[in-house]
Amino acid sequence: MGQSERERRQAAQARLQAAGISSARTSSGLGRNLGIGALVLVIALATGVYVLYQNYQKATVATYPVTRDGVVVKAGNQAAPVTVDLYEDYLCPACRQLESGVGNQLTTAVNEGKAKINYHHVVILDERSTPPGYSTRAGNAALCAADAGIFPAYHSRLYADQPAEGSAGKTVQELTALGTELGATGDFAGCVTRQANTQAIADATEAAVADPAVAPGGRFGTPTVMVNGVKMDLSKGDWLSKVTG
Repeated sequence: MGQSERERRQAAQARLQAAGISSARTSSGLGRNLGIGALVLVIALATGVYVLYQNYQKATVATYPVTRDGVVVKAGNQAAPVTVDLYEDYLCPACRQLESGVGNQLTTAVNEGKAKINYHHVVILDERSTPPGYSTRAGNAALCAADAGIFPAYHSRLYADQPAEGSAGKTVQELTALGTELGATGDFAGCVTRQANTQAIADATEAAVADPAVAPGGRFGTPTVMVNGVKMDLSKGDWLSKVTG
């Protein structure tokens, strides 16, 4: 018996409805699969970024020995083939730029025994804080940090937290609190409070200005970088290769 026109229309509509349901289910399943795939990709990317960050952190943490000779902090194996002498003032914006720009590379070179760094604490910007004296105060605190076993981290934080010229800068109490935060040992607070290296830092600054190798023609500024006794032109990026190899 043949189907009536009505029956044929009903059958066709049923087939279309069945196909529509099937397509919806397929689309829903595809959406779920795409969602799961995207989630897996996000997790993978996040894991990769985290691993890279951890490796970066490990590569730039200072593991070298630190000693102090007057107002000079000696970082690294003293038998290293390259000697870097770095003259800096903790209020100096260019010193901060140097630290943020090549600090990690210098740390790696010292960690690997390729170079050693002599950090010379000098002050030429004391009058740029209000009231004057932040450069000397921070320099004293950094030397105390060397005695307290936290110099690399303290040195980095002094630049990361560098005050603007014209401001008061960190107080003795704030400089002490920073050292405590970083795990200072011994009488760090008393050392920072006494500011016992003030005259020695001033004398070291005068000596640097009078040294023709460091300040040719009496022209001295910070940062000044010497590599194996030769003053570097910091405007040329090739000087770093002499240190990192």
